[in-house]
Amino acid sequence: MRKRLITALGLALIGVPAIVFGGIFYYLLMGTFLLGAAWEYVHLFRAVKFEPQMHITVGGVALVTIMRAFFPGFAQPVFAAIILVAMAYHLVSYERGRDQSALDFCMTIGGVTYIGWIGSYLFELRNLPEGGWWFMLVMFCVWAGDSGAYSIGRAYGKHKMAPRLSPKKSWEGYAASVFTGMVTGGFYVWVFKTFGSLTSDITIWQGAIMGFLLGTLPPFGDLGESMFKRQSGIKDSSDIIPGHGGFFDRIDSWLWGAVIGYYFLVWFII
Repeated sequence: MRKRLITALGLALIGVPAIVFGGIFYYLLMGTFLLGAAWEYVHLFRAVKFEPQMHITVGGVALVTIMRAFFPGFAQPVFAAIILVAMAYHLVSYERGRDQSALDFCMTIGGVTYIGWIGSYLFELRNLPEGGWWFMLVMFCVWAGDSGAYSIGRAYGKHKMAPRLSPKKSWEGYAASVFTGMVTGGFYVWVFKTFGSLTSDITIWQGAIMGFLLGTLPPFGDLGESMFKRQSGIKDSSDIIPGHGGFFDRIDSWLWGAVIGYYFLVWFII
């Protein structure tokens, strides 16, 4: 726990200025996490003898995130081109004797889509009007839910939620995630509007509803990454972040939180 806290404080010292200033600083921070997660994703599947193409997967994530962050009008054609390039590469790979090339292709595109396209909602969220506040609200709910689930699950968890995917996760911890996310959403809307410069008409109840969703659904992102790791037989995607594992371990719930928070805000608030 001590190592986790020290690392979290270090990340906060880097992350808060990037969130506040946005732009290229924010992209470099989030892009590092997404590209690192893509690199780890490829290695997870290579551990069980599949061959998603590293350059197309990581390069595709880089291109998609750059387009979504800075040139959104070009994002869809670039994404389509990456899919076609990946297909062409794996066709050649099959012709050269790689019998699993069809599955390799699916994994290549799966990485670009899940980490690149879904991950790009981290930029879409920050690019909203008052995006720095919205990012912090969404991520505070996700982080609070994750912390609540970890603390309560570790102390009181007795009923396994998904024993094959993640034996340590419990329904008690999941309930704590839902409750903590909901309380955090309402509380931080009040804080941001009272002491910050958030000018939106969002109410405390709307913040609580968003927090409820962000406590309820992003844990499935954590379980999704656990599914990848279980299939690969690897405990952590890497050990690059002390106390937290790898990049993918760190952002697995962010991916879900960003897209859910973005559409909640766009559909109901902004």
